[in-house]
Amino acid sequence: MKPAYYFLPLAMAGLLSACGGDSDKKSNSSSSASSLSSAVSSLSSTVSVSSSPLSSSSISSSLSSSSSESSLSLSSSSVSSSISSESSSESSSSSSEAPAWTSISLEYIGRYSSGEFGVSAAEIPAFDPVSKRGFIVNAQAGAVDVLDMTDPANPTKAGTLDATHISEGVVVNSVAVHGDLVALAVEAATKTDNGYVALYKASDLSPIGHVGVGAQPDMLTFTPDGKYILTANEGEPNDDYSIDPEGSISIVDVTDQENLSVATANFQAFNGQEAQLRASGVRIYGPGANAAKDLEPEYIAVSADSATAWVTLQENNALAKVDITTATVTDILPLGFKDHGVEGNGLDVTDTDGKSEIKTWSGLRGLYLPDSIAAYEANGNTYLVTANEGDARAWGEGDDAYWAGDASKGFVEEFRVKHLVHKSGFDRRLTEGDLPPQLRQLAAGALLNPEVFGYCGAVAGDPKACRDDNLLGRLTVTWTLGYRTDESGAPVMFNTSGVEDPNGDRLMYDALYSFGARSISIWNADGEQVWDSGDAFEQFLASDDCKLGAARTMDCKTYFNSNHEEGSTFDNRSDNKGPEPEGLTIGQVHGKTYVFVGLERMGGVLVYDISNPDAPVYVDYLNTREDWTTADPSSVLSAVGDLGPEGLAFISADKSPTGEPLLMVGNEVSGTTSIYRIQGVLAD
Repeated sequence: MKPAYYFLPLAMAGLLSACGGDSDKKSNSSSSASSLSSAVSSLSSTVSVSSSPLSSSSISSSLSSSSSESSLSLSSSSVSSSISSESSSESSSSSSEAPAWTSISLEYIGRYSSGEFGVSAAEIPAFDPVSKRGFIVNAQAGAVDVLDMTDPANPTKAGTLDATHISEGVVVNSVAVHGDLVALAVEAATKTDNGYVALYKASDLSPIGHVGVGAQPDMLTFTPDGKYILTANEGEPNDDYSIDPEGSISIVDVTDQENLSVATANFQAFNGQEAQLRASGVRIYGPGANAAKDLEPEYIAVSADSATAWVTLQENNALAKVDITTATVTDILPLGFKDHGVEGNGLDVTDTDGKSEIKTWSGLRGLYLPDSIAAYEANGNTYLVTANEGDARAWGEGDDAYWAGDASKGFVEEFRVKHLVHKSGFDRRLTEGDLPPQLRQLAAGALLNPEVFGYCGAVAGDPKACRDDNLLGRLTVTWTLGYRTDESGAPVMFNTSGVEDPNGDRLMYDALYSFGARSISIWNADGEQVWDSGDAFEQFLASDDCKLGAARTMDCKTYFNSNHEEGSTFDNRSDNKGPEPEGLTIGQVHGKTYVFVGLERMGGVLVYDISNPDAPVYVDYLNTREDWTTADPSSVLSAVGDLGPEGLAFISADKSPTGEPLLMVGNEVSGTTSIYRIQGVLAD
């Protein structure tokens, strides 16, 4: 049995914003405790969570920060004997009732390999139960590979769907299936131009038609009733930020396939309210951007009644709430920040110490910056689950002119702590070619507040040991948040001795903000955090109980926080987003609701029982990467297994070609589509 401490997300604390305001978002959930059957108790605790929903008609100016109440128990049933499938469990029962499944486990059964490594040849999966075809976005080809999954243990390529009949140079970003429709999100050859949704018949793959949507449709999904397709039009800028299209959500009415219609939910109503949005915790920080241009939709979840959508605004650390019927963004929900100084919210911040060391760091806060999101119902309420991957804006980083000081050529927000607060200031990095010119325009250097960071050595005017590689020095943070500001938002300047001085040229960082929370979170429909997994992911990956490979024979801790493109990279990602939870999907099996989470860098799929949103339970982890030591995994592509899970699709038993629930995973680095059987675990 796994030790309970590996799976106990502990309490999250309320945070102060970078401007020094008090948090005001409260969690409305109660803490709970659950016990192992072996009498090992799991812990839970309750704390406050901050959030201020913003609407086009009324915007709260309260500062947002987030903490979580969290409780995670490990069920002893997760190590019980397993059965092969739903159908076999029912047929093998000696009574008139099927045996009760207390949990589930994953079993690898097969994969399709594109034969391409490191070019995103397998990203977003979908499945059609009637034709028994799988669909997987192949970004390298700019199209969708169609797979015959009649035998899911041996999927084979059966064809290709592309959208070149719409326009030359277009790229497919996402795929979704509902009824007899297959929908593709199609990005224009010039990504800042408006894109398309292309429709095909699932039965014979014949094209139905296409419609125009917003710029860079990055993800799409059907509403549960099948009447609408929603696209997240991210609207990213071009590399030098000279063109920055508006982000939006397109709503395609497909009830009449011969007369498709499109409505667009945009963010124009929030223009002019940028100051209030920032004060609430929403990140609006692109060069010269207004709200409509800066807000970038990433991923969509839809309510069971098909009336409401929630959209992750990843770079903005927020959610947009959309009324589907009126195609209106009704609220912007800031997600706040994760306090890494609170026990249970620790992380490993360095890639140079040769060990896994997960600990708390006062003054360090994590930006949730979620990628994928999914919605589900529990106790009559809608809940949202997010994979808190983290993502930094990095535009123009390949342009020498930008690094030479031309701020018009891009925008890069990522910077290592050791360079941000070096006693000699920023100019020492000019010769290294990694100093963002916008930061240099703001100040000549930066300091750490010794009242916050004194524990790692900071004194007035000198960060001292805090910037050591084995402490905070290697961690990548955003320079755009955490420095002291006045009421107008302008930086308060200090001299090199650490004394406030209007003639000074130093910023004072009262907090540091890292990318991603290395977790999943559950939120209610109003964007209030109900639960967060804390540091459970990293704690588990560093434990003796975590195993790798389809046979689960290798120790995770030997390859803790590895990268997904090279071998022998122990601890490589600790300084930058850790295991990086990116994709997730939700499925119901035998009356319980489970979330399946892909870890982009470390790889593998984590499973949690989220039937009780206040107290999710760790269930399983399966990582089918088989080679962790070959320097160039592409040289052993046929044997390396699966690297870099990007998207996941749950296939319920009633829609499965085998009659048992399956999980389909697109692995962008290895270019493989892996299929897992979801097995039942019986009570003893």
